[in-house]
Amino acid sequence: MADQARARRIAERIKQLVTQGMTQVVKDERVGFVTITDVRVTGDLQHASVFYTVLGTEEDREVAAEILEDYRGRLRSFVGKGLGIRLTPSLEFILDALPEDAQHLDELLRQVAERDAELAAARRAARYAGDEDPYRKPRPEESGEDPDAGPDPDGR
Repeated sequence: MADQARARRIAERIKQLVTQGMTQVVKDERVGFVTITDVRVTGDLQHASVFYTVLGTEEDREVAAEILEDYRGRLRSFVGKGLGIRLTPSLEFILDALPEDAQHLDELLRQVAERDAELAAARRAARYAGDEDPYRKPRPEESGEDPDAGPDPDGR
């Protein structure tokens, strides 16, 4: 089993090579805007999961997935030549859900900001049902006594 630092270096190199291979090996103009976002390699360096995103519609994503699947062997050969290690890892292309997740989070944050604005407006318009301070406090001018004097000599 390889150490984690080596696996990270190889994953980063595979990411660069697959990106380069997308322009040199894949000769299909239907591929569109494909971006390699991440590569994860298993500990034994036998398998690489390549995450990608596609700018466009759902149809563009499906076409890109088909093309990547068709060119997987040629891209693996290209990666193997560029890596220079004994065993070339197998490639698995996985559509990255990052853009959809980010869009969903943006929508949730927008909803939260709207609710916060509604609560702030309601808070500004809110008034106390009774006095602002519902606790009664003896006022020195009303009782005629000093509030700091303490209890009566009678014990009250």
